[in-house]
Amino acid sequence: MLALRLTRTAHLAVHLRRLLVALASAGTGFLLLCALGHALSHPDAPGASALRLAWCAAPLAAAVYLAVAVARTDPGTRPRSGLSAIGLGPGRLMAVSATTTALSAALGSVAALLAFLYLRGSLTGRPPSDRVAADALAVGQSLPAPAVLTLLVLVPALASASVAHTLRPRDPRPAAAAAPRGYGRFGAYGWGKARETFGAYGRFGARLAVTAGSRAAAGPAGSRAAGAARVGAGGALLTQASDPHPPAPTDGTTQTLDAAPPAPAPAPAPADATSQTPDATPAAHPEPTPRPQNTTALPWGIAVLTAGLTVETYTGNAAGAPAPGTAPSAGVLIGWALTALGLALAGPGLTHLCGRLLQAARPGALRLLAGRVLMEEAQRVGRPLGVVAAVAAAAYVATTVYDGDGPAFGPLTTLGALLVAGCTVATLLTAAVEARDARADTTDALLRLGAPPATLRAAAAVRAAALLVLFGPLVLIVAVLAALPLDH
Repeated sequence: MLALRLTRTAHLAVHLRRLLVALASAGTGFLLLCALGHALSHPDAPGASALRLAWCAAPLAAAVYLAVAVARTDPGTRPRSGLSAIGLGPGRLMAVSATTTALSAALGSVAALLAFLYLRGSLTGRPPSDRVAADALAVGQSLPAPAVLTLLVLVPALASASVAHTLRPRDPRPAAAAAPRGYGRFGAYGWGKARETFGAYGRFGARLAVTAGSRAAAGPAGSRAAGAARVGAGGALLTQASDPHPPAPTDGTTQTLDAAPPAPAPAPAPADATSQTPDATPAAHPEPTPRPQNTTALPWGIAVLTAGLTVETYTGNAAGAPAPGTAPSAGVLIGWALTALGLALAGPGLTHLCGRLLQAARPGALRLLAGRVLMEEAQRVGRPLGVVAAVAAAAYVATTVYDGDGPAFGPLTTLGALLVAGCTVATLLTAAVEARDARADTTDALLRLGAPPATLRAAAAVRAAALLVLFGPLVLIVAVLAALPLDH
């Protein structure tokens, strides 16, 4: 009920993004049902039907990726202070977001089933539509209910699980660094910080307690003074124990044998040092440090991209260009999957590098602002941008791999291409909206300090131009390398 209320009271932009998730789920579900219809119409060709079903993984992954991006930008399920007191902590909000995503995707799956039955003529009793091939609709055959239900539940289940995994509660506290293991007393293997020699336990004065505060305040000189004071105190006690008539104090106070002498005053701290207490030491309460940008995935992305291009080259040399109206081989699918994964992994590092290049060679205020924003948004915008680059390269290959007349795309192939391209572009735009909301406080602070709005818009244009200059040639290089074995 809470998920339904949040869905009903959301803003128009949130409803539009959820509608995009429903449309993506509907298109993906329809393609899955068409793959099932092809398998029912061609029981003697299971390989071709399995290949059609495997190619449905591309729009399925794009739809799930879009659902995760929409869930991240949903303001209704964003954690706020004070909600945990009424039972709406991060875990509950994560469950609400996953439920909302499942409802949107389920609505699209129901629409896909109705459209499939309408085109088959099962709802109206009319002849099947000629817009889709009759073998893809399994005209005149009964549909197995378990298979239909499994294919329709696939998109909502994967989208909901991905949202729950992405928005799971995390501990904001930094992890404590583990102390190095060492050899303790008498050779015991433990977590001791310092090594002790044999016989140190029984040495005179080795076990006397010295507070950490006096050591920290006195420093090395204070430690030596404290050791000398302990030795002097021990000698005084021995002298008093051996003398039956100790001298009376001169200040008029009484002194007993059981009373310990007053502890010596600690040595004064240096003038340039700050006073520290055991409770206020940096080691006891470390300050949280900002999380640095993770750009270590750039080499892995380049390696995976190279592996994908290698697989595509080997598959293209072995099979050649696909015939019009037929699906490419499974090797091409694996190669493009690795290529997209490599570009997605390398996207944040390339975006971070683009921000650094903008700030090179004595930058002004405009380039400095644009570069800093790109470096901060590398994790949010980099991966969707890499996926869009992979889709653009695939579109270039698909339009140039055939001879003169162009590719003979069928309605299902066109629908799949539109789904993948639309979902990736919508994911990139959604990530841009999320980045804009994340830096809203910084933008307001700049406006309060007197920065003109035209400067902020010019910085956004500089960021877009820099990304286009960096990723444009990259898309062309990947596309040419992928299409080269197919052309020959």
